[in-house]
Amino acid sequence: QLQLVESGGGLVQSGGSLRLSCVASGSSVDYNAIAWFRQAPGKEREAVSCISPGETQIEYGDSVKGRVTTSRDNAKNTAWLQMNDLQVEDTGIYYCATRFGACRNWAEVEWKTWGQGTQVTVSS
Repeated sequence: QLQLVESGGGLVQSGGSLRLSCVASGSSVDYNAIAWFRQAPGKEREAVSCISPGETQIEYGDSVKGRVTTSRDNAKNTAWLQMNDLQVEDTGIYYCATRFGACRNWAEVEWKTWGQGTQVTVSS
């Protein structure tokens, strides 16, 4: 059974950087898109990024464009989310998710498999 585990979250000051990791186990994600979402307390879940299986399609949410970069290494069954110039409003739990196929309508479609999340806290 495919499982995802996120890591790399933590406490960082405003303007700082973090690199989140998402490691898949139990099955290959070579043909899966991998997305990142986040949820702040009291707010709806927000789409952060999506990367297609062959990295031919990479999408970012409007609130993070220019500040985050997503990448993957299929040989390692791992994806990353590099976040720079973090702001207080970036605070939340960050989840990775995966589903078969590319990133079409990635912010709206249902994602089959989710990780448990990693907490990111940005202080002012």
